[in-house]
Amino acid sequence: MTGPRDPAGPLLGAHAAADGVRFAVWSGAAERIWLSLFDKKGMRETDRLEMRSDGDRIFSLSVAGLKAGQRYGLRADGAYAPERGLWFDPDKLLVDPYAIEIDGPYAYDARLGARRGEGGDTAPLVPKAFVASPPPPVRRKPLGLAPDGLIYELNVRAFTKLHPAIPEDIRGTVAALGHPAIIDHLLKLGVGAVELMPIIAWIDERHLPPLGLRNAWGYNPVSFMAIEPRLAPGGLAELRAAVDALHAAGIGVILDLVFNHTGESDVFGPTLSMRGIDARTYYRHDGDGSLVNDTGTGNTVDCSQPMVQRLVLDALRHFVRHAGVDGFRFDLATVLGRTEHGFDPQAPMLAALASDPVLADTVLIAEPWDIGPGGYQLGNFPGRFLEWNDRYRDDMRRFWRGDASTLGALATRLAGSSDVFRRNGERVTRTVNFVAAHDGMTLADTCAFSEKHNEANGEDNRDGHNENFSWNNGVEGGSDDAVIAERRVRDARALLATLFLSRGAIMLSAGDEFGRTQRGNNNAYAQDNELTWLDWRGRDVALEAYAFALAAIRKASPVLGDAAFLAGETDGGVADVAWLDEAGVPLSVEQWEDPGRRHLTMVLASGTRSGGRLAVVVNGGDEGVSFRLPLRDEFRWRRLQPGGQERAEADWTVAARSVAIAVEETSGGGKGSR
Repeated sequence: MTGPRDPAGPLLGAHAAADGVRFAVWSGAAERIWLSLFDKKGMRETDRLEMRSDGDRIFSLSVAGLKAGQRYGLRADGAYAPERGLWFDPDKLLVDPYAIEIDGPYAYDARLGARRGEGGDTAPLVPKAFVASPPPPVRRKPLGLAPDGLIYELNVRAFTKLHPAIPEDIRGTVAALGHPAIIDHLLKLGVGAVELMPIIAWIDERHLPPLGLRNAWGYNPVSFMAIEPRLAPGGLAELRAAVDALHAAGIGVILDLVFNHTGESDVFGPTLSMRGIDARTYYRHDGDGSLVNDTGTGNTVDCSQPMVQRLVLDALRHFVRHAGVDGFRFDLATVLGRTEHGFDPQAPMLAALASDPVLADTVLIAEPWDIGPGGYQLGNFPGRFLEWNDRYRDDMRRFWRGDASTLGALATRLAGSSDVFRRNGERVTRTVNFVAAHDGMTLADTCAFSEKHNEANGEDNRDGHNENFSWNNGVEGGSDDAVIAERRVRDARALLATLFLSRGAIMLSAGDEFGRTQRGNNNAYAQDNELTWLDWRGRDVALEAYAFALAAIRKASPVLGDAAFLAGETDGGVADVAWLDEAGVPLSVEQWEDPGRRHLTMVLASGTRSGGRLAVVVNGGDEGVSFRLPLRDEFRWRRLQPGGQERAEADWTVAARSVAIAVEETSGGGKGSR
């Protein structure tokens, strides 16, 4: 069956049985809908059969003799008045919203956006859906993300395209994710779950082909259930095999999904699926009939509509049941909570996601903003959701850039961002901390470019964020100066260290652990080339080793595995957190408010008399600083040196613009050492 069974109503999609196939599609506005059947190559339409509507506006038809593998599409007729959200045109072949497999990628053609009667039959331009039966449901053993879990964001194609250990025939595909070389790298980083940038079938934006560019990220979907054929030629079975291989290594899989807009875009965009079936239901419209554009892409999916909610839930259930995925990240997730009155954390779509029994043990992550009115909603999603924390990214970058009066923000972010996530009395942070993501400067570029450099995107550098809180260490971009190179590596290490030593979930963008660069391009969505493909042969192996060492420290520290908010109170004789100056005494109000102060020590504890405290010493200044740590009888401090030998006990100087780490352990009696 093409769509998973939903108890809310009859099955939608195409469902094969012993005697044939039943097809069903919902439309609240269509007057007539036809089923178009195609030959084995998908080139010739062999039949066009009218579907019948029941009282619930479901158009259905059973066709005897058909089997799995049959190619098909839909056509719909009704009023044509785009200014009122009505786009019916039987010349437009439409892909079933419940299709789980299509026979090729989407490709833009101006005829797909032609007005009714002007573009001709679009069947030669549109992929055909297959009648397909998904594999039996997975017997799941959920790999829940730990409170300190590391999420590894990756673009399947860019991540594996140039990896020398992966066979060439699977490079750039989902199948490559199950290769032992990939899994070994993920295990060394301590990855709890990979977050796959969109793998659902998408279409390139119409302005890209004339520029010789194509969409590399996939954030322009058409089908919500069909996997992009170029990324997974083996379809759902290929994804399931990769999930199985990652699960066997203890690594979860999170899908980054886009339910906020589709590639049908604005009034000039192509008619491919939902627009031609019932645009007024699937997309939000203003009172005058024009498309709402809260996403900046030309349209906005209307998640307040029951049939849209059903489609979204069915898609999520499909990937959980039949591919075994562990969770989802929702792009521009504010759209999911939009009602006619604005964002509502109790909106039906969000409530359904949080309460659905099939999704009960999955990880849900919100990107908590869109560009519509009141679109920035960081901290306001329901408690089931983790949230991307851009405040963390910006504050960490501002501190390491050297901005004044950033010490307090640094401490707040290290401690789990209680100012954002404790608003409703919550006891555990829901932050996803990150210093770089797919959208924006890479971690290495943050230390090498003061400005964005998006000229390759063909928009005269107008696209992408203008403020990146980045710095170049003296020269913009590439430099052969050894001193500048050393400074940039030092800053990259500092950013990695603060990320790995922060409370809450953390996210690392693939390749940032070994210095990937996009040469200052902070919006590389259209660069499906070596600008975004990870350079595995040229990676910075020393920086990579440093990241591996940080991962080991994080994994070994019980206090970093606790996502509860810090109180600073004493329980059992030891405070759960202490904020100290370089002399080892609590920071005073004057020190906190000193705009030029660039260093502090955070000492974390479990709140008991036992050992295991962790000290994180941050020196954001341009000179080395000596520091002391608080001593307790029968304990000593041992300094760690990520990526190298442990420092001698007498060496308690933290180099400029760096982070030092020390752990408390039993000294065997007597007064502890410094």
